[in-house]
Amino acid sequence: MYTVEEFDKEKTKVLKYVLYKKRSENEIRRKFENEIEENLLEDIIEYLKEAKYIDDKEYIRKTVNNFMALKNLSIREIEYKLYSKGIKKEDIEEYIYQNKEELKQYEIKSARNIANKKVSSLELEEIKQYLMKKGYKRENIDIAMEDI
Repeated sequence: MYTVEEFDKEKTKVLKYVLYKKRSENEIRRKFENEIEENLLEDIIEYLKEAKYIDDKEYIRKTVNNFMALKNLSIREIEYKLYSKGIKKEDIEEYIYQNKEELKQYEIKSARNIANKKVSSLELEEIKQYLMKKGYKRENIDIAMEDI
């Protein structure tokens, strides 16, 4: 067992890590698994979840919004990036299902942005192949390429 002082000291360390940049529960576990005793880490994570400092569903929402504002990615690339952060597959799939229309429009816009950048150096078919390899859906590629 651990003392209240130990809990507070380690909780403060984890909280600083979370407040510096939004983190998934899995990222926190990986970071501290060798530094903090397992039961203590579990209790800290539970405490921070209850206090809403750790919320994987909110993490997905904020991360996807950042991607949409700053990057050109396919829905599949977004999924992979979230998986790499240790987010549960069900949570990712639920978010994508609930936001499928907005994500579809974003994917079309992303494909169009990439196609416009590459149109001077690549043939249209090469651009389509490139986008397919990056995980874009064919129907979204076709819509994006209509007016190029």
